[in-house]
Amino acid sequence: MSDTLKDLAAVIEARKAASADSSYVAGLFEKGMNTILKKVGEEAAETIIAAKEDNDSQLVYETADLWFHTLVMLSARGLGP
Repeated sequence: MSDTLKDLAAVIEARKAASADSSYVAGLFEKGMNTILKKVGEEAAETIIAAKEDNDSQLVYETADLWFHTLVMLSARGLGP
């Protein structure tokens, strides 16, 4: 798992330099930390809701979204996994 997170973090870092028109990640960085934090909060809430429901695939999906946006947040702070 650790290598997967590091690989994803490397992709996120590479996308920082991309155009916001062509990269969702670049768009998040362009909009700034408040937008990134809002997205992390949204994904955290969606993960909690999914955990309360009896749908494991939705829980896995929402958790992956939360992890992804958390990695974007860490990258915005100059940190990695």
